[in-house]
Amino acid sequence: MEFIEVLAPMAGITNGTFCRELSSYGFDMVTLGGYNADHLTIEAGHKILARGRPEFDVKEDQLKTHLEEQTALIKNQNDWEGMISVNLRSTSIDPIIEISKLSNVDVVEINAHCRQPEITSLGCGQDLMKNPKYLEQYTNEVVKKAKSKVSVKVRANVPGINDIDVAKAVESGGADYLHVDAMKPGFNYADYNKINSIKKEISMYLIGNNSIRNIQSARYMIAAGADGISIARAAIGGRIPFDLSQI
Repeated sequence: MEFIEVLAPMAGITNGTFCRELSSYGFDMVTLGGYNADHLTIEAGHKILARGRPEFDVKEDQLKTHLEEQTALIKNQNDWEGMISVNLRSTSIDPIIEISKLSNVDVVEINAHCRQPEITSLGCGQDLMKNPKYLEQYTNEVVKKAKSKVSVKVRANVPGINDIDVAKAVESGGADYLHVDAMKPGFNYADYNKINSIKKEISMYLIGNNSIRNIQSARYMIAAGADGISIARAAIGGRIPFDLSQI
């Protein structure tokens, strides 16, 4: 079976209990987050909350404890042997490294994906893609120091961004996974051609995300070249409306 991941359907909604319940559907990995992991991104999160958008609100000195509790809720079940990933936004790598040391965290995911202006104004989220060389260096520093595997989540089709350059930067940085939100502006389905063009240029493991709502869209993503898929909005109700084993 291809690698299948469930990630936070919407910021501020997922938690350990939610992921634990979904793990029974056959996921290989569940993702918590995205979390703001340092002082600056946490302040940005408060601004996002103030304008009415859901957002995780965990204090900087409480993030490790919070994640220890949430990951324990997932791992404390004997019938699931999958991995736990934590998606993190941070202006420095230090908080990411600290989270990678938690015993139940199998993957730390660098968030080069968030498009909220309060985050991108800090040089975080999808702003990291503007400078592929810096993204490569950032990724490599995390890879060298992390005690877990490393993923990088990016957003495709951002104006002014060369997706191939970004993908190559992540691969050169040594990440284990490239997680691509293959959004296609103006359409209600993913940009499968983008997934295909990226996969042709890299050899690393590519996780395809966006608009996977049923077996057909999941199969399209795999056929386009993704090594695995991640599912978000289809899981928002706490269940999957199709059989993952049929992908």
